[in-house]
Amino acid sequence: MSSESKPRIAVCPGSFDPVTLGHVDIIQRAAAIFEKVIVLVSINPTKQPMFSPEERVEMIRTVTRNLDNVEVETSGGLLADFVKKSGATAIVKGLRAVSDFEYEFQMALANKKLCPEAETIFLVTRSENMYLSSSMVKQIGYFGGDIYDFVPAEIQDKISARLSGLGADRITIEGVEN
Repeated sequence: MSSESKPRIAVCPGSFDPVTLGHVDIIQRAAAIFEKVIVLVSINPTKQPMFSPEERVEMIRTVTRNLDNVEVETSGGLLADFVKKSGATAIVKGLRAVSDFEYEFQMALANKKLCPEAETIFLVTRSENMYLSSSMVKQIGYFGGDIYDFVPAEIQDKISARLSGLGADRITIEGVEN
């Protein structure tokens, strides 16, 4: 890279509540493509997350510590504004199934309108992660199931401990409160 060229920066946004092996796979693959990847923990005021933004940042930093070109930040504003401010030229999103595509396509179009200089890039999940979501991890863990095949080893105990003390009214499965 010459001193005049800008590094290729991508933003990989999500709630990461909690971060799963599927998230880590997408982050690792993005880090292999881009010179810098900013994992953005998005703060949605309409959701009640299981982990605070700071806890989610720390968990992601723990599981990506071997990736020198990955940074982790938080934002409660528009993704497009964060992308502009960061100098990124790409937004990386993971797709699990066709059902993800319609929503993500709409978001990509809105982000392109708000931030024309950035492209949205979809990475298709590996087949072993197609069913995996943070909501599923929460449900399995809440009911005492084994989450160890779904979340990174370094943070399994932290997630399990939180799930064991979580009330049923805080678990959201596919957008429906239990």
